[in-house]
Amino acid sequence: MKIKSIKLHKLVKKSLEALLPLVVGTFVMVWVYRDFDFSSVKGVLLGMHWEWLLLSLVVAVFSHIIRGIRWQLTLHPLNAYPRTSVSINAVFISYAANLLLPRVGELSRCAVLSKYEGISFSKSLGTLVSERLVDGLCVLLITISALVVRIERFDSFFAMTGTDLHNFGAIFLSVRFYVILVAGIGLLVLLFFLARSLFFWDKIKEVAHNMWVGILSIRHTKHLTLYILETIAIWVCYFLQFYLPFYAFDFTAELGFWAAMVAFVAGSFAIIVPTPNGAGPWHYAVITVLVLYGVDGHDAATFALLVHAIQTLLVIVLGIYGLAALAMIHKNKTNTELL
Repeated sequence: MKIKSIKLHKLVKKSLEALLPLVVGTFVMVWVYRDFDFSSVKGVLLGMHWEWLLLSLVVAVFSHIIRGIRWQLTLHPLNAYPRTSVSINAVFISYAANLLLPRVGELSRCAVLSKYEGISFSKSLGTLVSERLVDGLCVLLITISALVVRIERFDSFFAMTGTDLHNFGAIFLSVRFYVILVAGIGLLVLLFFLARSLFFWDKIKEVAHNMWVGILSIRHTKHLTLYILETIAIWVCYFLQFYLPFYAFDFTAELGFWAAMVAFVAGSFAIIVPTPNGAGPWHYAVITVLVLYGVDGHDAATFALLVHAIQTLLVIVLGIYGLAALAMIHKNKTNTELL
C-alpha cells in the first residue's frame, strides 16, 4: 500500500507539473484575447507579406543550428565529441519538448547525447548551465542597450503593466528581506549537512562534480573567439526572427528597429514565466509595447497571435524532424555495426 501511495503521489506531482504551465498559459491567453475578434484574422492572413515571415523562420532554423554547433565547443574540453547532426537535432527536440513541459528541454538535450553518443548526462547538463549563464548575460547587455536608448518607453511600459519599480527597490532596503535571506542560507547549510548522512551522498557528489566540470568547460574552450562569434550570431538571429515579421504587417512595418528592440526585450523577460513557449505572458508584453508605439490594440494582438503561432508550429516541425533524423542515424549506425 505504501509503495502504491508513493507511486500515486509521484504521478499526481508529475501531472501537476505538466498541467500547471498549460493552465497558467491558457488563463493568460484567454484574458489577453477576451475581447478579440478572431474572424478578422483570416483577412490579415490574406493581406500579409508572407516573404518576411518565411524569412524569419529560416533565420530561426539557423539560430538552432548555430546553437547546436556552439554546444560542441563546450563539450570538447570534456573529451566529448558528439556528431554535429546529433547535437543539432538534440537542440531541435529540446525546443519542442519545452512545449510539453517548460524547462524540460535541457534535460532532453542531455538525454539525446547520452543515448546516441554515450556522453555523461551530468557533464553535458553542466555545459547547459554555463550556456544559460551566457544567455542571461546576453539578455542583460541587450536590455541595458535598449534602456539607455529608449528609457522613456520602458517607463511607460512599467506604468501600463502596473509595475512600481520604486516599491521593488525598497524591498532590498528592508530589514525583513535580509532576515529572510540569512534564514534561507542557514536552511540550505542545514540541508547540506543532513544530506551528507544519506547513503547515496557519494552519488550526489559525483553528479554534482560532473555538473561543475561541465559548467567550467567554457573556460577551457580552445576556440573562445569562435564561441563568442557564434553567441552573437545566435542572438542576432533571435532578434531578426522577431524583427522581420514587423515588415509582414502594414501596421508594424514603419515602427523601426528600436520599437522592435523594446518589444524583444519585454518578450524575453516575459518568457521567464513557465508556460508553453511563453504563450500568454509573451503576448501580453509584446502587445503592450506595440500599443505604446501607437499600434491599434487589435492589430497588436493580431501580430502577437500570428507570429507566435507560426513560430511555435516551426518548433513542432523541427522537433518531429529531429526525432525522425535521430532514429534514422541510429538505424544506419546499427546496420553498419552488423556489417
